[in-house]
Amino acid sequence: MSASTDPLDAVVVGAGQAGLSTSYHLSRLGLDHVVLDAEQGPGGAWQHRWDSLTMDDVHGVADLPDGPAPGRGGERANVVIPRWFGDYERRHDLPVVRPVRVTAVEDDGDLLVVRAGGRAWTTRTVVNATGTWSRPFVPHYPGQETFRGEQLHTVDYPGAEHFRGKRVLVVGGGASAVQLLGEIALVTDTVWVTRSEPVWRDFSSGEFDGRAAIGLVADRVRDGLPPRSVVSVTGIALREQEQEAARRGAYDRRPMFARIEPHGVRWADGSSETVDVILWATGFRPAVGHLAPLGLRTPHGGIRLLTSSTDVQSATTAADDPRVQLVGYGPSASTIGGNRAGRAAALAVQRQLRDDTRVA
Repeated sequence: MSASTDPLDAVVVGAGQAGLSTSYHLSRLGLDHVVLDAEQGPGGAWQHRWDSLTMDDVHGVADLPDGPAPGRGGERANVVIPRWFGDYERRHDLPVVRPVRVTAVEDDGDLLVVRAGGRAWTTRTVVNATGTWSRPFVPHYPGQETFRGEQLHTVDYPGAEHFRGKRVLVVGGGASAVQLLGEIALVTDTVWVTRSEPVWRDFSSGEFDGRAAIGLVADRVRDGLPPRSVVSVTGIALREQEQEAARRGAYDRRPMFARIEPHGVRWADGSSETVDVILWATGFRPAVGHLAPLGLRTPHGGIRLLTSSTDVQSATTAADDPRVQLVGYGPSASTIGGNRAGRAAALAVQRQLRDDTRVA
């Protein structure tokens, strides 16, 4: 099937928080657009979070524009937030089409063609809001394929009870590792390993400059480096629900092992550790493979964004093709950042359309 000859003003790829925010602002600006979402229903990555994650456990969900976020409570986050997203889509009549898995975005002269299997959309601009959940990252270590126990990633976390009676090695120094250890250590024996010493922060002290930390993430995308998570520069903190795990020694971190063996791991000093499960809480990578035909990746592996010294979380425009906006990427990879980036991306789309009109 060939692409339509009647181009849209914008195609938004992804209907998570950043994608919905973008669509809202595009609608307010009167711009003709569609939101293509790969999921079967509303909720973005939230619908795939583990069942034990409640609204009391999430680190914070920002309001959508003209859409207050759900409050805290004991209800499952993978139920509450998809319900909220679905209500928001309907209330604002957002043009979400699903399930549509975008496979490529191609340059067609002055226009872009967004392809999904045999379907295609012609558009003047693209806003990429695909996040990272669909690209879990697992590093490779010598002997990994010989391990006879269970290996799984955060994306497949089945809940703490699954691990009862098993010795669990948790790998990773981010917020998800801390949170999962806080659950698993209450039901079984755990070992925590990270590549570097975790950076602990006391966010209640008021001394931490979060804006400056996010600026460090923005510096990477400005230079075309692969973005790091905001948590990697802000540091991590233990919440009240993780204090019991801390008392049990769950956060007594060990440096990375040298290799993996059939029944566990071998440390650098030659000693070994027997474990039944390796849980890779090693993060995700941006889901931007469909943008490959545009050649936006630098030799360093990232996509350069035009950044502003006044609002680093609103950096969305691809430096090498201003027709492309990325939200929820780099400094906007959070619910607050994605929200603000949605507005910035919509305004950037509007400017790009005006520039195209002037050129024409």
